[in-house]
Amino acid sequence: MNEPKQLSVTETAIDGLKIVSLPVHEDSRGWFKENWQRTKMISLGLPDFAPVQNNVSFNTARGTTRGFHAEPWDKYVSVVAGKVFGAWVDLRPGEGFGTLVTAEMDPSTAVFVPRGVANAFQTLNENTVYSYLVTEHWTAAAIERYSYVNLADETLNVPWPIDLSFAIVSEADEYHPRIEHAIPVAPKQILVLGGRGQLGSALARLAGEDSRLVVRSRTEIDITNPADLEQVPWRDYSFVINAAAYTKVDEAQSPTGRKAAWSVNASAVSQLAEYCLAHGVGLVHISTDYVFDGTKPVVTEDEALCPLGVYGESKAAGEVAARLVAQHYIIRTSWVVGDGANFVDTMRRLAHSDVAPLVVDDQIGRLTFAEDLARGILHLIDSDAAFGTYNLQGSGTPTSWYQLARKVFELCGYDADRVGATSTECFAKSRPTFALRPKNSVLDTSKLRATGYRTKDQISALAQYLR
Repeated sequence: MNEPKQLSVTETAIDGLKIVSLPVHEDSRGWFKENWQRTKMISLGLPDFAPVQNNVSFNTARGTTRGFHAEPWDKYVSVVAGKVFGAWVDLRPGEGFGTLVTAEMDPSTAVFVPRGVANAFQTLNENTVYSYLVTEHWTAAAIERYSYVNLADETLNVPWPIDLSFAIVSEADEYHPRIEHAIPVAPKQILVLGGRGQLGSALARLAGEDSRLVVRSRTEIDITNPADLEQVPWRDYSFVINAAAYTKVDEAQSPTGRKAAWSVNASAVSQLAEYCLAHGVGLVHISTDYVFDGTKPVVTEDEALCPLGVYGESKAAGEVAARLVAQHYIIRTSWVVGDGANFVDTMRRLAHSDVAPLVVDDQIGRLTFAEDLARGILHLIDSDAAFGTYNLQGSGTPTSWYQLARKVFELCGYDADRVGATSTECFAKSRPTFALRPKNSVLDTSKLRATGYRTKDQISALAQYLR
């Protein structure tokens, strides 16, 4: 008896297509193998793809040839009995379109086939059993989302062991299109919730250059309404970016505001996480510096949550809910500037209206521009960065709100000395309801930078924004 292979995962010329060598233990009774072993295989590089259905194809005759079919889901294929010649063609848009990979498979081999890669095989033995796990339940409607390539395509020139003129091929497979007419399988979309906020608006602008982004406002999908979430076509999405939030920091301290903050920032996130879990969708959740008390000069991702007010408490609870989704990115940011009411626009308006504002000088942090935040989120998704929590904040020297206000006046061509300094304590006395703020909102972004993304210098970005 042959010594069994070692479990291993090998990359191929098609991005994401991985060949798995499986140990098969034989004795006089037959053989045994672990066909799918989640923990071991994920540690070797297979994605945690969460299959929901197992399909089996029994093929009586040698030379039975099936495919090329590219389904809109991931597959993990293996041979239970017999031997096959497998062939795969990348039908996803991009440089890899049309790349061919082939391999001979027996019970000691499996292949992970990512969504959009066409799968075909030819049986080399009689009574061959071909098995595959898939990440979506099959429906008749799903066929409309398939893409196909002809088995005899001259450009691909697949080296079938048994000539197709002698093989058993279905009539449908004989008439599938050549590669030049094959329909590319578009990537799954990314759903953006809260599309009219500062971040949502920035992502909406990016949708013009990234067709994956589907941006929905609260009037279209209200995350606090279970009926709205139930109607979402979850299978169409790879990620949900939750840019929806209740951000009225002071009003959150009131009875009505408290209820609204917890409804949007915590309870709704819990519901959203449940849907993401049920459908295998990744969750990007936007959090804030307000989940901390501001006593540390620089805050890292592993700092213990310690909010000062209701808004921060509700956002901290939302973080806890988002972590229930294994494929999650929690993005902590601060002092966001984008479309809509924001500090910079307020100071610009005051500069033009001859007002001499008093601005707090004892809260320290950095501005984060919404477009920078939006591009950083897409970078994490597209670079397959490790899931978890990331700080994303503008770069440069930390400043106070007072210093930033002076800079706005200066950049707008007005006398910066018109801006006066005050303390948070004094400022709070002028407000009927006032929530405590973290005095220090400087976030350590080294973890984000390690993924290859660097945010803009806040002052340079401010000057560009004001232009």
